[in-house]
Amino acid sequence: MEYIIIVVVLLLALLIFGLMIRRKHNAEIERLEKEKMQVQHYPIYEELTKVKALNMNGQTEEMFENWRNMWSEVIDVHVVKMDSMLFDAEEFVDRFKFKKASQIEREIEEYIVKCETIKVTIIKELEELIGSEEKNRIEVEQLKEYHRSARKTILAHQYSFGPALENLEKRLEQFVPKFEEFDQLTAEGNYLQAREIILTLNGEAQAIFALLSDIPTLLTEIQTKIPTAIQELRNGQKEMEEQKYYLRHLELTDYLDKLEEELVILKQAVADLNLTEVGPRIEEINDEIDNFYDLLEKEVVAKKFVDRHCHAMNDTITNVVYATKEVHDEATYVQHSYRLPDKEAEVPKQCLKQLEVLQKRYELLAIRVEEEKSAYSSLQEELQEITNEMERIQEEQEKFSNMLKNLRIDENNARKELDTLKKLLQNTERMLHKANMPGVPEEMDARLEEAEEQIFIVVQSLQEIPLNMEAVHSHLLNTKKCIEDVHERAEEMITNVMLIERMIQYGNRYRATNATVHARLLEAEEAFHQFRYVKALEDAAHAVESIEPGAIKRIEALVQEELLMK
Repeated sequence: MEYIIIVVVLLLALLIFGLMIRRKHNAEIERLEKEKMQVQHYPIYEELTKVKALNMNGQTEEMFENWRNMWSEVIDVHVVKMDSMLFDAEEFVDRFKFKKASQIEREIEEYIVKCETIKVTIIKELEELIGSEEKNRIEVEQLKEYHRSARKTILAHQYSFGPALENLEKRLEQFVPKFEEFDQLTAEGNYLQAREIILTLNGEAQAIFALLSDIPTLLTEIQTKIPTAIQELRNGQKEMEEQKYYLRHLELTDYLDKLEEELVILKQAVADLNLTEVGPRIEEINDEIDNFYDLLEKEVVAKKFVDRHCHAMNDTITNVVYATKEVHDEATYVQHSYRLPDKEAEVPKQCLKQLEVLQKRYELLAIRVEEEKSAYSSLQEELQEITNEMERIQEEQEKFSNMLKNLRIDENNARKELDTLKKLLQNTERMLHKANMPGVPEEMDARLEEAEEQIFIVVQSLQEIPLNMEAVHSHLLNTKKCIEDVHERAEEMITNVMLIERMIQYGNRYRATNATVHARLLEAEEAFHQFRYVKALEDAAHAVESIEPGAIKRIEALVQEELLMK
């Protein structure tokens, strides 16, 4: 009984599954039926009737027949085939032959796609044909109007087009047979071929429009502006050469001769309507001409500079040589009293050697100016270099002269600073002797002796003949550092002594009751009398701080107040 139930359940499950699959296939067949009907009832013939408004000849007639045949095949063959296949698919589904039904459904889908492609192709070609006719009708009128306008422009401004006139007229004459061919193709219903002619004429019209715009400008440059500039440059060159300007280095004559030959070639290129390279070359020529104008102007400016400064340079060199010799003599005299570093002592000699070289350069320059066989621009550069070098030598010579003058001032300043340092050392020694302390440590005595030795070294260096100020400054700097360090350490020592005394006095009140404090203070007093002030300060500080934290800061504040009052 159990087996029978299982079998029944399985059969019911299979039946339900089969019914679900059949329902799915029925829905798919229904969808395909609707799409087939859409293809079948699409009003393609109504669309094709739009063609009848055109000339039903030639290409138009061929295309119309082709479209009609294509759609007849769709209706009479493909749609009939799809009807049969839909019937077979329904039959297979009813018999639960789903695999065969699926295969037929795929074939029907392919037929529908094929029919849809044919429909889209027909509509697209139809719209293109009708659109071409409309565009052709509008654009041909525009082209004819442009052709008439271009003809009027050429006739009204024949002179502006010069040698290009004949070829321009020929290019425009080519429009007439094209218009006639267009009319013939249109009359024959060949609208797409006529469209190709329109596109060709549009491109040609744009090209001619550019020619009509560019040719007058280019011819003006070639025939008028550039020849005028060439003549101006020739006249300018002639006038400047008559005024003794040297211009051969510019090679202007050769350039102008070649340019005149090139203008003939460019003019012929314009006549042949080959403007591709003419325009850029005209721009280059104008830049080259502007550059030659600048070069001629540069020569004029250079001549003015040379005329203004050349002769004056001789006096300048003479004056600088005289001044340098004076500085040289002064340096020789000063060296009896002061020792100069070898490098600085050589400055006047080096300046004189450099001036000798400049003198020769100037003499050669003056000869070139008199000969008038050199470009003034090169003469100006040479003169400018001599001027710059002269200014450098003058600056170096003046700097050296000021250094000589400052030697006496530096010596006096050094003696004054030495006196100041002596007084500072004396004050330091007096301050130590006046201080209430058992004595001065050996280390401090050694520092004081070192300071005395440094002062002695400076005094000795100031008594040398010739006087070496570099050595004086070096010794003086060492002395200053040594004395200032001694003074600072002396002040620190005196402050420490006062702190020790105050701390011991402060700690005395606890000696009777605190043996540890008493012991530490004894150690501090012993170190104090042995001039070991740092050790004494540490012992006293430990003793006071151990019984009363923070007391040291108060004692330090009191000592600072006492020092300020002194």
